[in-house]
Amino acid sequence: MFDEIPTERPATPLLDEVNTPADLRKLDEKQLPSLAEELRAFLLYSVGRTGGHFGAGLGVVELTIALHYVMNTPEDRLVWDVGHQTYPHKILTGRREELDSIRQLDGLSGFPKRAESEYDTFGVGHSSTSISAALGMALGSEVTDTQRKSVAVIGDGAMTAGMAFEALNHAAHTGSDMLVILNDNNMSISKNVGGLANYFSKIWASKTYTALREGSKRVLTNIPQAWELARKTEEHMKGMVSPGTLFEELGFYYVGPIDGHDVHRLTHDIRNMLAIKGPKLLHIITRKGKGYAPAERDPVGYHALNKIEPKKPKAMPTQPAATQKVKYQDVFGQWLCNTAEKDPTLVAITPAMCDGSGMVTFADRFPDQFHDVAIAEQHAVTLAAGFACENLKPVVAIYSTFLQRAYDQLVHDVALQNLDVLFAIDRAGLVGEDGPTHAGSFDTSFLRCIPNMILATPSDENECYQLLEAAYQHSGPAAIRYPRGTGPGAPIDLNSPPLTVGKGRELRKGKRLCILNFGVLLPQAIDVAEQYNFSICDMRWAKPLDGTLLIRLAAEHDYFVTIEENAIAGGAGAAVMELLATLGLNKPVLPLGLPDTYYDHGKREQLLAMAGLDSAGIDAAISLWLQRLIANGAPNKGL
Repeated sequence: MFDEIPTERPATPLLDEVNTPADLRKLDEKQLPSLAEELRAFLLYSVGRTGGHFGAGLGVVELTIALHYVMNTPEDRLVWDVGHQTYPHKILTGRREELDSIRQLDGLSGFPKRAESEYDTFGVGHSSTSISAALGMALGSEVTDTQRKSVAVIGDGAMTAGMAFEALNHAAHTGSDMLVILNDNNMSISKNVGGLANYFSKIWASKTYTALREGSKRVLTNIPQAWELARKTEEHMKGMVSPGTLFEELGFYYVGPIDGHDVHRLTHDIRNMLAIKGPKLLHIITRKGKGYAPAERDPVGYHALNKIEPKKPKAMPTQPAATQKVKYQDVFGQWLCNTAEKDPTLVAITPAMCDGSGMVTFADRFPDQFHDVAIAEQHAVTLAAGFACENLKPVVAIYSTFLQRAYDQLVHDVALQNLDVLFAIDRAGLVGEDGPTHAGSFDTSFLRCIPNMILATPSDENECYQLLEAAYQHSGPAAIRYPRGTGPGAPIDLNSPPLTVGKGRELRKGKRLCILNFGVLLPQAIDVAEQYNFSICDMRWAKPLDGTLLIRLAAEHDYFVTIEENAIAGGAGAAVMELLATLGLNKPVLPLGLPDTYYDHGKREQLLAMAGLDSAGIDAAISLWLQRLIANGAPNKGL
């Protein structure tokens, strides 16, 4: 057990011999517990140096070893859910010495990624996809007659999503030969782990029991009453000591729960279950943060870890400390509490993102108005629609990337019925180290095309607060998109009058070219506008656009540039071009935003520079565009 993160690389003689799973399989099974200790120590050391997802990986060290020891990976297909827990998998599959580059630009991804390794059979980042993917692989193996094994590893949290149960239902229908491992690390499905449960689980996973069961079935099926009595007896016996009845009823052969940190039990049961044909489910109990005492005590707080910096001696302050910047998620949390104090009809809903969405204080203060529906984005949105039907005011706090999963419910259940639901969309734009699976690159594009929907894009913390209030006061579907992390440090004015829906503000008058800013890239836009004496407007609303302001600006300017941290395709810039064309205002527009590509992980500033959305990139893009316009006959005067 570790109480601190190792700051020096630990001695790992066994682990150093394992460069691939083939090397792992050369070890004697008696050596696996020692290997697990070394792997856990190395993982602690590595994540301490780089930062990254932490607790989940510590919890699956023994499981990862057992899977690669028993399976013939990469020929056999191992599919991880979510991917937070795959650092041990990466270490054992040839990437040990690259782990210090994880989640950094041009380094290893923090999630499984097909382009990174043949051992990463399926790219993930969103939850509850593993069973569907592994089932597709199992069915594909049947078609191609390759005899591969398919294993999906899914957590108890991910099992709450409807997609997981859709896949379980289909797997039982097809009867495909696949194994689902349910990694239960929150004790949320079952707490009955003890001697009796372990004893029966060992029996159910044994070859003797399986052969006896199948032989009895062949005999007793000729005597229907006897077979039914035997089946019910087995079912009730299992029901007394395990939660497996549900999975058995779905058509899975169930074993568990077993200790997920007993590597010998894991290798024994996994080996035997893989020998059984058809859909199977092994339920294991693990401890998130296993082996690191602070993480075991606080698995939520140690879900991820920042890089551990060397301690520096305290310097005497020479000037007053700068004001602490507030995260956008905390701006939302403050607004939510303040609004709930005034309006008892407010209900707040989140799909397992209470901490990340800044809702902890609200949940404590207003428990009867708070609903965490677990990883069930579709349900969260339609639940909000149901609340709105009862004249309550639901606020759905959700990450941009996860709102994609509930698009049908957003269109059909909320917007089509014009229900009064506010969406607080966190992590809009690039998210940095978590990479493309978590980036909120498309919400402006997929929201502004929906009738009845309005959408705002604040440029700082105060504007975020005021736009949340304006959208809340609006009757109908509304959304506010804001980024991860902190803003420029704008103080929040609680006495500011509500902003008007669909109204922007002109910040600077310049010559001939006007920059229309949508969102948090305003400082970069201002840098360029001041350098070249361009006009600049903070548009605030991507839908509805401020048509009155645009008409006036079109009379005063020859060129427009739009800036947003959203995909160019279908984004706010496209909305400006559509409106100008509809009004018959023939003005050249340069839309700047995220190009038609996915950006890998790295620091947000690095990714913005790659996308050409830092000050230098915006400057260069505008300069090149104006040169092309002039070369094609545009007047050069004043530019």
